[in-house]
Amino acid sequence: MKQLLLAVMLIVSVGAFAQTTGDVKFAAMKHSFGKIPQNKPVTTEFVFTNNGSKPLIIESATAECGCTSPEFSKAPVMKGKSANIKVTYNAAAEGPFTKRVTVKFANLEPVVLEINGEVQPSGK
Repeated sequence: MKQLLLAVMLIVSVGAFAQTTGDVKFAAMKHSFGKIPQNKPVTTEFVFTNNGSKPLIIESATAECGCTSPEFSKAPVMKGKSANIKVTYNAAAEGPFTKRVTVKFANLEPVVLEINGEVQPSGK
């Protein structure tokens, strides 16, 4: 019983010190490309604003597969300022797709961005 109580207290105390994603606000967290031609990469930008009191730093942005490439600046985003994460999909495979990019900010919970659409065969 003591171990269970200690475990619960530890989880609650760790959560109290972690910042929330309320410090970063995305204009949109999903983007639909609609129908796109095969073998013609498409790109979108996810714009976000630092609503926190400290500079915001992106530690990493990773895609769930090699067909999706995120790009971001390593420069800190100051309080009240905006920046973006550019996401490119290579459109090589025909058919519908949904891909996710996990963005890790220093001292914040990860944020998951999503792109989707349908790759049309060449000539359609």
